[in-house]
Amino acid sequence: MSYKAVQKVRVKVPASTANLGPGFDSLGMALNLYAWIDLAISEQTTIDLIGDQMHGIPTDKTNLIYKVAQMVFQEAGVSHPELSISMYSDIPLTRGLGSSASAIVGALAGANALIGNKLTEYELFQIASRLEKHPDNVGASLYGGIVVAFWDGEKAESIRIEPDPNLEVLVAIPAFQLATEKARGVMPKQVAMKDAVFNLSHSSLLVAALITGNLGMIRHAMKDALHQPYRAPLIPGMKTLLEQAENHGALGVALSGAGPTMLALVDQRSGRKAELEGFLKETLAKEGIEAQTLWLKPSREGVTTTALQENDGDLQSFVDKEVHA
Repeated sequence: MSYKAVQKVRVKVPASTANLGPGFDSLGMALNLYAWIDLAISEQTTIDLIGDQMHGIPTDKTNLIYKVAQMVFQEAGVSHPELSISMYSDIPLTRGLGSSASAIVGALAGANALIGNKLTEYELFQIASRLEKHPDNVGASLYGGIVVAFWDGEKAESIRIEPDPNLEVLVAIPAFQLATEKARGVMPKQVAMKDAVFNLSHSSLLVAALITGNLGMIRHAMKDALHQPYRAPLIPGMKTLLEQAENHGALGVALSGAGPTMLALVDQRSGRKAELEGFLKETLAKEGIEAQTLWLKPSREGVTTTALQENDGDLQSFVDKEVHA
């Protein structure tokens, strides 16, 4: 990471999953699925979105990356009103894999690198949590690994956990989008004390299991009473997956963020990976839902930035040569 201002920077930022079941708005894990953003100080603002899934994202100054970058400049007391921005992402949009958090973190880190990293990582985390209103996805994309965090409406604090080397993640991504607002809208404004205690105890046990590498405890800990029961009707097949995936080789299963992606934690030494993947796909297919499955690992590395030279080529050539190679 450079400590002097640069003209152009390339950012790589991981996807994330939030909640992991009981850790609602407080647990996040970075995943090795990435977005790349090129940012450069320019004489005129241009925004180039690479790939089909970027359809519908604004290409003017209402673009999220542009707006977040300007927040960094404002916070640091500098002015760069015109930017050249290119973005490519393998993170599916509005599927519960932290696509908006990755864009926010990527824009923060990229803009900060352009001005010589005037803001600390902690300051970037504060801005990101303020924008997202919860710190789990942004914390994971910023720091990598597993992040335990809170946001109290004014500040965010977090502790990073190094993921167990045997932890693997299977996601089933349904072929429909689910807006976070809709997924939050079905949740009650108040919960029973027994449900609050249920989640506190399970979330605490899950954090302890992740820290100590007690992977066998995950199946007991990864249960939730605060959000998944209310969101299950939005995702046909989810209830079956929550109840039965552990019988097919999962350490534990949860809705990824606000969904609709379903996530299973798996011990990579398990001999039942194909069985589990088949079970996820078949359960959703019975409900008429087509889903893509991906085997991922926790990303130990958070967001990274690289200063680019004139002759380094554009993001499209990088994607063609490096990402799709």
